[in-house]
Amino acid sequence: MTELRELYQQIILDHNRRPRNFGPLEEANRRQEGHNPLCGDHLRVYLLLADGGLIEEIHFDGSGCAISKASASLMTEQLKGRSVEEAKAAFDSFHDLVTGDPAEPVDPVKAGKLAVFAGVREFPMRVKCATLAWHTMKSALDGDAAEPVTTE
Repeated sequence: MTELRELYQQIILDHNRRPRNFGPLEEANRRQEGHNPLCGDHLRVYLLLADGGLIEEIHFDGSGCAISKASASLMTEQLKGRSVEEAKAAFDSFHDLVTGDPAEPVDPVKAGKLAVFAGVREFPMRVKCATLAWHTMKSALDGDAAEPVTTE
């Protein structure tokens, strides 16, 4: 299990150091800001939705802890090319992953690369870091928040 934890830490550190899809997306037709006041994480999610409800492009920018940034980076990789419905289902699945019982094993096939965040279940304060980008993305899809999304 130690080797697996080390691998997970390496993935999180890699996505923190070299986040994928990082930076504004000028042609975005959905944008949302998110803030975690306890940790100081602050980010924006940019979506380019096609007429058929497909996420053509997704980016994020901002600053935050390694978990927050890595989660946003992996999220963008997971959701690019997916439908709005698939993105919302991915949100639910990710939320279940990070808030589940720490004693329950994670199915690495079902969770894919996102399994790296299963460890945050043991640290409730870190769940907010891991889910900030996801809540922000979901709000951008819903298009209903004029104020920044917050984890509080």
